[in-house]
Amino acid sequence: MNVKKLVQGLKYLGSVTGKKQTYHVFGGTGFFLVLSFSRAKRGAGNFNVVDAAAVEYVHKRFAGKSNVTTGDVVKKTRRTRHVRNALAALNMLYVLSAMGRAKVDPRRGGPKLFFNVHRA
Repeated sequence: MNVKKLVQGLKYLGSVTGKKQTYHVFGGTGFFLVLSFSRAKRGAGNFNVVDAAAVEYVHKRFAGKSNVTTGDVVKKTRRTRHVRNALAALNMLYVLSAMGRAKVDPRRGGPKLFFNVHRA
């Protein structure tokens, strides 16, 4: 992976609040970057690179659906190579939320996050 290419021309798309922290999403050419800051270590954090084609595939597959979980995304996309695991699925749903194409369902409690994916 080319680091210079990765960070060049990033555009901030928005933030999404999960169960425990806030995730910031940046868009690049052909990928997205999902960043979160550590609650325990000041100045530290984590990032994940998410393929734009995979995000589009997930949006197309789940558009108009409510109460979508990462497990649903992994299960329905198992035969494709777009979604490797639950963490990748979660990051794709965060990207869709930051873009305004999905929303975290605030009515749901418990440990799982539920997303409502918009059609457009």
